[in-house]
Amino acid sequence: MTSALNGIRVIDTCGFGPASLAAMTMGDMGADVIKVEMPPGGGHKGVGDGLVYYPEQADEALKMVAHNAMDRNKKKVSINMRTEAGQAVFQKLAKTSDVILESFRPGVMARMNVGYESLSKLNPRVIYCAVSGYGQTGPYRNYVGHDGNYAGFGGILGMTGDRVDGPPVMALNIVADMAVAYLNALSGIMIAIYSREKTGKGQMVDISMMDGVIGLLAGVPGAVEYPYSGVKPVRGDTLTSGNNPYYAVFETKDKKYLSICPIEPRFWSNMCKALGREDLIPHEFATGPKKDEIMADLRKIFLTKTRDEWFASLVEGDVPIGKVLDIDEVFQDPQALARHMVLDVPHPKLGKVKQVGISIKLSNTPGSIERLSVPQSHDTDEVMSGLGYSKDEIKKLRGEGAIH
Repeated sequence: MTSALNGIRVIDTCGFGPASLAAMTMGDMGADVIKVEMPPGGGHKGVGDGLVYYPEQADEALKMVAHNAMDRNKKKVSINMRTEAGQAVFQKLAKTSDVILESFRPGVMARMNVGYESLSKLNPRVIYCAVSGYGQTGPYRNYVGHDGNYAGFGGILGMTGDRVDGPPVMALNIVADMAVAYLNALSGIMIAIYSREKTGKGQMVDISMMDGVIGLLAGVPGAVEYPYSGVKPVRGDTLTSGNNPYYAVFETKDKKYLSICPIEPRFWSNMCKALGREDLIPHEFATGPKKDEIMADLRKIFLTKTRDEWFASLVEGDVPIGKVLDIDEVFQDPQALARHMVLDVPHPKLGKVKQVGISIKLSNTPGSIERLSVPQSHDTDEVMSGLGYSKDEIKKLRGEGAIH
C-alpha cells in the first residue's frame, strides 16, 4: 500500500524540539525523514538536546533510544555544519529534499550558510519550515523562551486558573510546544506542499509559538468575544476555567479524579438527575455564594463513590464525564488500545518496544511505524553514499570532522 507522503524527503534538524514531532508524523505517513544532528562536541545540537541524557551502559542506552518515539521512522546522520565541508554536505542533501525543518534561533542557520535564502537558490522547490518562539521578525525574535513564556505573551496563560485572585496555572508544555509548534508546523508544511503542486515553487514556513497561541484565542471562550464586547475575561470566571460546577475536576472516594463537563443545560440536567439533586438544575450558571455552595455540595457528593463507579453511572446517564488517568492507566485504557494509540513494535534486539500510536487515521493510506529510533550517526554512511559520495570521500570528510 502506498503511503500518503511516499516520495517526500524531509530533513529534521530540530533535536528533541516539538518541530521534530512534526517530522515524526511525516515519517509515520511514509516520508523519507533524515535527522541531521551535530557530531559529538560539534556545538549546538538542536533545541532540547540538553534535556535528554542517555545511560552510559550500552544496553540501557539502546533501550532508551528505541523507546524515543519522536525519532522513529528516521534515518540519523551527523553533519558538522560549522565547517565549510559540512555545510557543503548539507547543501547537497538539501538539493534533493522537499522539506527542511529547523528550530534554531532566527539567523543561526543563515550564519552557517544553510538558511532559507541560500538553500532556496539551490533548490527552488524546497519548503523550509523554521519554528521559533517569536518568529523570524519582530522585536522579540531573538529572545529565548519556553512554552510558558509564549503562552503568557499569547494570553492563554493569563486566563488559566481556577481563582480570580490566584496566580495563573502552567499547563505543562502542551500549549505553545505541542498545540502550536507541532501542529502548526505540520499544517504549514502540508499547505506549502499543496501550494507547490500548483505553483512549482517551495516557500518559507515561519512558525512562531507566540503567534500560534494568539491564533488559538479565536476559539477560546471568553477571549473570542473580547474584540466586539470589550469585556476582558477574568481568570476563574471564564466558561471553562475549571472553577464552575459544570466544568471542573472532582476528587472521588478512592482519591482519584473525574473531569465533569456538562456545559450544555441538557447535560447539566442529566447530571443533576443522576446525582439525585434535581434541585440544582435551575442553578447551573449561579454566581457568588450560590456557586460556591453548589461546588461544595458536588465535592461532597463525588467523595461518596469511587472514580470508576461514578464513571459507569454518569456515562449511563449521558453526562460528559472523563476519568483523570495516570500515565500507566492511559497505556492500558480500552479506548486507547481499541484506537491503536498504544503499539508494541518489534525490535531486533529488544523484542517488543511500546510506542505511542499514530493519532491521524487515514482510511486508504494509513501511517505505520517501519523503524524505531536508532543511535546518533547510525545512517551517516548510507545517506552519504546515496548522495554520491565514495567510500574514500566519506572517510576524508570524517577525518576533517565534517561528518561523524
